[in-house]
Amino acid sequence: MTKKLKFLDRFLTLWILLAMAIGVAIGYFIPSVPAILNGESFSSGSTNWLLAFGLILMMYPPFVKVKYSELPKVFKDVKLLSFIVFINWIIAPLLMFLLAVIFMHDSPEYFTGLILIGIAPCIAMVIVWNELAEGNREYATGLVALNSILQILLYSVYAWFMLSVMPAWFGLQNMAISINMAEIAKTVGIYLGIPFAAGFISRYALIKLKGETWLNQKFIPLISPITLVALLFTILLMFSLKGEMIVSIPFDVIKVAIPLVIYFLVLFFAIFYTAKAMGITYDKNVTVSLTGSSNNFELAIAVAIGVFGINSAQAFAGVIGPLVEVPVLLALVKVALKLKYKNN
Repeated sequence: MTKKLKFLDRFLTLWILLAMAIGVAIGYFIPSVPAILNGESFSSGSTNWLLAFGLILMMYPPFVKVKYSELPKVFKDVKLLSFIVFINWIIAPLLMFLLAVIFMHDSPEYFTGLILIGIAPCIAMVIVWNELAEGNREYATGLVALNSILQILLYSVYAWFMLSVMPAWFGLQNMAISINMAEIAKTVGIYLGIPFAAGFISRYALIKLKGETWLNQKFIPLISPITLVALLFTILLMFSLKGEMIVSIPFDVIKVAIPLVIYFLVLFFAIFYTAKAMGITYDKNVTVSLTGSSNNFELAIAVAIGVFGINSAQAFAGVIGPLVEVPVLLALVKVALKLKYKNN
């Protein structure tokens, strides 16, 4: 029987659009609200405490769900592991870099926003896509655990390298930005490290106290909606703080969306047919394909806000990520199921 998304997840694109619209309306028609939110009561320097809380909270449930004990299973299949690491950490970032150069050669800020998305493999929604596509659940959790750890170790290095070093190699000095790797590492440490530590500790403390069955059947269903609620809160807050600017750039959403759609489609089909040629079974193939073609937009948004500010074009580009990814990945899930049944 074909699995279906829960009601909240099924209409995620709609909820994001509504949060964006409400945020813009508040910022445009009630300018006193952004003034209060940016005031000393809610901000310190470039940090908005409400936003920081929302971003950290958004990342907590995915880390509680990760079954870190499944990680050894991923390392058993060296060929497949090497393939997905190569895709996630070499091919995907390079593809996004190329698309950013092609489509954002006149927009350095959006160029940066796309790069921040492209270097963050998905660790949350990919579990949902994998379940719907009837992928290998154990392998998916293992890959999520691996990518969670690799992001903490590599994200800041990749961001600095691809934004400060690589553009000059391709004669794109105008795209290169002076970005402090320590600043990115600090941001990643706050918005990824804190929820990772909290999720990891919560998981194993609760398993010891209440058992894994209670964790899976009671606690995880209880906290799962937090990610969506925190994401929508973050989007609403961001757009309310910059309502007037967003009203003037509606076509920028399309401009950012086009390379993202190409990115998702090219990666998925390239991975799927390459893995099939390698003789990898469908259940693992679709898991690898969906993991390699989806991204951790929560982290990209957090880093963009932490480094460039809540009102930045980089953060705006990050928000477009889930708006595009959700409907495209849902469509790819349906394609994967048709490819599976066609090949059986």
